[in-house]
Amino acid sequence: MDLILLLKAAIMGLVEGITEFLPISSTGHLILTGQLLDFWTLEKREMFAVSVQIGAIAAVIYQYWGKLWGALIGALTGDPEGRRLSLNLIVATIPIMLIGLTIGETVKAYLFNAVTVALALIVGGLVILWAERRQHIIACQEVDDISFKQAVFIGLIQCLALIPGTSRSGSTIIGSLFMGVSRKAAAEFSFFLGIPVLMGAGLLDMYKMRHELHTQDMEVLGVGIVVAFISALVVIRALIRYVSKHDFSAFAYYRIIFGLFILLTWGTGWVHW
Repeated sequence: MDLILLLKAAIMGLVEGITEFLPISSTGHLILTGQLLDFWTLEKREMFAVSVQIGAIAAVIYQYWGKLWGALIGALTGDPEGRRLSLNLIVATIPIMLIGLTIGETVKAYLFNAVTVALALIVGGLVILWAERRQHIIACQEVDDISFKQAVFIGLIQCLALIPGTSRSGSTIIGSLFMGVSRKAAAEFSFFLGIPVLMGAGLLDMYKMRHELHTQDMEVLGVGIVVAFISALVVIRALIRYVSKHDFSAFAYYRIIFGLFILLTWGTGWVHW
């Protein structure tokens, strides 16, 4: 058992859990953290970055089990509210699934690097500031009230998250704000959208790498997933409390500052990202 490797996996899991549901790009942070830690081989590192998201998604299912189960039962029994939420999640998931399966490997090959992450962080931060400074008219207060049209738009915007550094949660939350969804409902809908997208992507990557994974590798994955679950659960609860009183501007400033720091250290050679 390589304790150093397990410690690195725990750090990666912590980074995933903290960043997955904040609009600051979990993939971008995992790419940079993995490079700094010299964690695993490049192929296994990329697989880990996707697979560890299963832990974060498990935290959403645990936190919102009652609502998710109610939506599923409602869809099967014909309850309008449950059927609407289930249908919205399906239609909002289809675009990124189709595009991800089509160009996902190409994106990994060409865009999984520090410069792309830095530029996406900065641009995303500016977009968040723009979204928060425009007049925000709330037409949808609760996640159950999101319309079919809003769900389709949010699903299309979510496709931008394929670019590392953009942030899946950031794109869906900001897309929701532009459609008149409240911050709380936007955050919750982003949580729910992550279930099919991230769970599917994580299991698919693990399946593709199944012949190259050994017992020790599964231990490393297990540590990362468990740590991601615990830390994500804390962040989910904290974020809902936070957005009830604040906007997302603080995350925008963080993105811009961190992106500029990456470009500075990369350009000067201080850090070999």
